[in-house]
This record gives sequence, structure tokens and C-alpha cells, in this order.
Amino acid sequence: MTKRKKVLVTGLSGVVGKAMRPALEERYEISSMSRNGMDDIAEDRNFIGNVSDMESLRPAFEGIDIVVNLAASGGQGDPDGMNGSWETMLKYNIVGCYNVLEVAKQAGVSRVILASSGATANGYEWEEPYKSLVSKEDVPLPESWEMVNEASEPKPIHLYGVTKLFGEDLGRFYAATTDLSVINIRISNTGPIDAPQPGRGQANWQSYRDLQQLIIKIIEAPATLKFDIFWATSDNKRMFRDNAHAKEVLGYAPQDGAD
Repeated sequence: MTKRKKVLVTGLSGVVGKAMRPALEERYEISSMSRNGMDDIAEDRNFIGNVSDMESLRPAFEGIDIVVNLAASGGQGDPDGMNGSWETMLKYNIVGCYNVLEVAKQAGVSRVILASSGATANGYEWEEPYKSLVSKEDVPLPESWEMVNEASEPKPIHLYGVTKLFGEDLGRFYAATTDLSVINIRISNTGPIDAPQPGRGQANWQSYRDLQQLIIKIIEAPATLKFDIFWATSDNKRMFRDNAHAKEVLGYAPQDGAD
């Protein structure tokens, strides 16, 4: 019988963690690391710690194969959304990201998957043709548009997006200088409701089952994939966050679309 991979998830109780969890638990031995613990996971896999405190992470990382780092300030589940304070984002998104990668390296983890964000490129939505693609108004759609891929110029418009870009480059550094494989997943509109919402959701929606498929493909990708960035987006008619790279490298095959 094949041994189940041991996967540690930080921020498992958040919106994205809840969306991923069923598929992860079906295939892997899942542990959680969070500030308050979780009521519905085995005690020996329910770790209390804070990504901003390096020493508190060590017990959770022992014997782990893959770390999925979802813990962050900002995003769908945060009361302040992407407009949180610099002090909070520095603590969780920058120091916390460094601590996760450093402890993973020291613990012999093989791969860290960092939750990046569409916020790294939200500035495109201030410009045409993307402004029309995300509009809630009944505006004419462009006949065609240039896709925004992993190599496109970043365009953050919140500090949250800036901190996620820092995480991507920090991951690049660790992948280049250590044995760690570090994969960044730019998560698009995955919300509390698994359905595309008006406006931006029509272009940027990522369904739960498509997200589950993509995270599993990243976990299972060969060790030779040392570093990469993938857009997590379903096949929406108005899509401009390009998921072609994930299709080519990982065999990602979205089942859903906003239309």
C-alpha cells in the first residue's frame, strides 16, 4: 500500500482552506497549524502556533512532506479585506512567509506551496479591456484581449498584493538556494459561496473542484519542478488571468466556468 503523504496546512479554517480540505483529506494525512486550533481534526495533528513566531512552528513541521501555507493577513476571509494595516501584513505575510520557508527547510520538508493571490495583478482591472471584463454593468465586451500570465508585469494596488509578490520572490530565493521546491498558486475568486459572483467573479472565478484539482496536481508534481507560479482560475468566458501554464506544466483541466 502506498504511504499517504503528510501534508501540513496553515490557515486550514479559512475560506480557501475549507474549499481545499475535502479533496486533501481524501488523499493525504492532513495536519493543521493555526493560532486557535481546530475542533474537528485529530489532536495529534492539530497544532497551535503563529506563523509570525518561528519557534511555535517547529512541532507542526516535524515529519511533514508538503506544507501548504494559506495563513495570511488580507484576502477573502479577513474582516479588513486587502486593506489591512502594514503592521499586520508585515507580521503575517512577510515575516510569517519567511518563517514558514525557513522552518520547512530546516525540517526537511520537500515542497512548500505558497498561497499567492490575484491581488498581485489587480491593477489591470483599472485599465481597458480588463475594466470592461470585470464590470457589473452591461457594457460591450471586447472581441479579444491579451492574457495576463505569470510573466506579465505585476500591478498590485493594495499592500496585500505587494506582500504576496514578496512571498513569490522569497520562494524563488529558497528554491534556488536550498533543497526546497517552492510553488506559488495565485488564487483567484474563491469565496464562501462556490459560485461566480457578478462583475469580477465572471472573469476571475475559481471553483472549489477546480482549486482542489490544481492543489493536488501541485502536490503530486515531480521533485524536478523546483519553482513555479500558477494562476488558479476556472475556464471563464471573460477570463484574462491565464491558466494555460498550469494546463501545460501540470495537466490542469478545469471542469467549471462562470458561463
